[in-house]
Amino acid sequence: MSKKSKKETNIEEEVKATSNQTEATTEQEEVVEELTVEEQLKADLQQEKDKFLRLFAEFENYKKRTSKERIELFQTASKDVMVSLLPVLDDFERALLHIEDDKEAEELRKGVLLIYNKLVQVLQQKGLAKIEVNAGDVFNADHHEAITQIAAPTDDLKGKIVDVIEKGYKLGETVIRFPKVVIGQ
Repeated sequence: MSKKSKKETNIEEEVKATSNQTEATTEQEEVVEELTVEEQLKADLQQEKDKFLRLFAEFENYKKRTSKERIELFQTASKDVMVSLLPVLDDFERALLHIEDDKEAEELRKGVLLIYNKLVQVLQQKGLAKIEVNAGDVFNADHHEAITQIAAPTDDLKGKIVDVIEKGYKLGETVIRFPKVVIGQ
């Protein structure tokens, strides 16, 4: 063969090889594109699943929160009534203290005590609880309301409660009236 025909043959072979490579590359690109579309759909599906799960979890949290708030509302719905009845309860306690001094009014004391006990029992059934505070307890500003400070009668009462002026009450877990106390200085 002549030089020309060898060159032409080499060129033709190169063109064929290049076109075969181009066709192979095109086929690979189509496969890659198909995989890319498939992968894209999988990614979209995963994203939608994730969004759905987050929305579902958010809704579950909303349901729990609203049911908890509803329970708390029912437990403290009578808060206003309880707060308005606390002075009546205090008056009963004061009356009982004064009636005990008078021995002639024994029947009156029994009647007042009966009414007082019934009132306390009904209020306790509705969730009212007395906050126990005694003289000598350590004062805590988070749990007590200090009315005044006086000179401590003894050194061991410094910074502690000397006297309880007014009892404190809780309705469920909510404090509706803090105990009013006198602190030793």
